[in-house]
Amino acid sequence: MELLYLASNIAQRLTLRLFSDYEVEGRENVPPMGPLIVVSNHMSNMDPPLLGVSLPRRTWFLAKDSMFRGRAGRLKAWFLTSYGGFPLNREGPDIRAYRWALSKLEQDCTLVLFPEGTRGSRGALGKGLPGMVRLALKSQAPLIPVAITGTEHLGTWARVLNPTGTIRVKIGTVFSLPSVEGKLSPEVLNSLTEIVMRRIAALLPESYRGVYRDESVAASGAQAVARDGGSGT
Repeated sequence: MELLYLASNIAQRLTLRLFSDYEVEGRENVPPMGPLIVVSNHMSNMDPPLLGVSLPRRTWFLAKDSMFRGRAGRLKAWFLTSYGGFPLNREGPDIRAYRWALSKLEQDCTLVLFPEGTRGSRGALGKGLPGMVRLALKSQAPLIPVAITGTEHLGTWARVLNPTGTIRVKIGTVFSLPSVEGKLSPEVLNSLTEIVMRRIAALLPESYRGVYRDESVAASGAQAVARDGGSGT
C-alpha cells in the first residue's frame, strides 16, 4: 500500500510539473507528527491526490462511496483504499466511516476532510457540514485549513494525468476548537462549523469564498477562536 501511495505521488508531481503552473504555500505550517485533521475546500476529484503531494505527511481521506463502485469495480476500490481512501455514505450518518476516521487519528495520522460534503459549485465555497466538528472534538486533534484554487475545471479522475492550468494550494496555521462540555447543541455545532469554514475562506481569493464571502464576518470568526482559546494547539 505504501509503495503504491509513494509511486502515485511521484507520478502526480511529475504531471503537475509538466502540464500545470503549480505552487504550494505554507508547507512549514504542517506539524511533523501527531494527529492532524486537514480541512479543505473541494472542487474536483483531483483534490485528494493534490493534497497528497502538497502536504509533507502521508494523508488519508474519506470519499463518497459511489467512487468505490462503478465500471472499474474491484480494481478501482482497491486503488482508492490503497491510496488512503475510505467510502463515506453521504445519505446520512455513517458510523463505520466515523469510526475509521477516529481510529486513524488515534494512530497519529493525517486525515483529509472536505467539510462541504461535496464539490463546490463553480469553485465557490459551499456551506460546511458539522461532521468534522464532532470528529475534531471527539479526537481532540488539531485542525489545519487548506485552500485549493485552479482545480474546478478538472472534472474527471482522468485529469490527474493531465492537470492543466494555474493550480495553487495554500496551507494555513494549525488551530484547535474550544472544548465543549455536555451534549452538543445544534447552535454550538453550527457556530464551531462556521469558525472552521471561515478559516478556509480566509485563505481563498474572494471570488472563491462563496457563502463565506463577507470578510467582516470572517474576521469576527477568527477573533472568536482566539477568545475561546482555539487559536493553537
